[in-house]
Amino acid sequence: MARYIGPVCRLCRREGVKMFLKADRCNGKCPMDKEAVPPGQHGHARASKPTEYGKRLREKQKARRFTGVLERQFRRMFETASRTKGNTGETLLRMLETRLDNVVRRLGFSQSPSGARQLVCHGHVSVNGRRVDVASYQTKPGDVIAVSEGLKANAFLRHSLDVQVQKGLPVWLEWDPGLPEVVKKSRDAASLEGAVLSCKVKQWPTRAEMPFPVNEQFIVELYSK
Repeated sequence: MARYIGPVCRLCRREGVKMFLKADRCNGKCPMDKEAVPPGQHGHARASKPTEYGKRLREKQKARRFTGVLERQFRRMFETASRTKGNTGETLLRMLETRLDNVVRRLGFSQSPSGARQLVCHGHVSVNGRRVDVASYQTKPGDVIAVSEGLKANAFLRHSLDVQVQKGLPVWLEWDPGLPEVVKKSRDAASLEGAVLSCKVKQWPTRAEMPFPVNEQFIVELYSK
């Protein structure tokens, strides 16, 4: 299974956008909080005005790197979106947003894309009662996503849920009704005993509910040449 295993801070620096690829570490000492220079020996020299092609390429790269999708898979997703009725760019972003690993991240079971992908690929996530270990699995409205009971004592999961409870969920997702209260009460406890680690996809996300700081029309134009 192909994946990017290089340093992720350079991805944010290259795109000039803070993508929170390291979860809590991005809230600490982050090079993006000051003047971030593009990576490489000649980073300063890249300050020249980008070409029209370069602008569109950067938008595509940002969209890929936000979700950890590699080029070939991203191209296949675009082809599927182009054959789907509706706005191609918005459909593409919705496909990225509703990938199982990204939904696991939005639900607060992990604060980083790589952590969410690991939860899925290691078989800790189920959809509608059936274990799914494919990170690119496309969720849909009505799907119930749950994490294995054995993770209730996992410190990283408890901390991640605590952070997400404080932030709140996107409106197109919902936790089990009692989960936020159990998380708040168990901040000093050893586990999330009594919590139901399941959530539901209520509806398709709208463009305003998908926090991708990209111009999806540029991506469509790039691939439509």
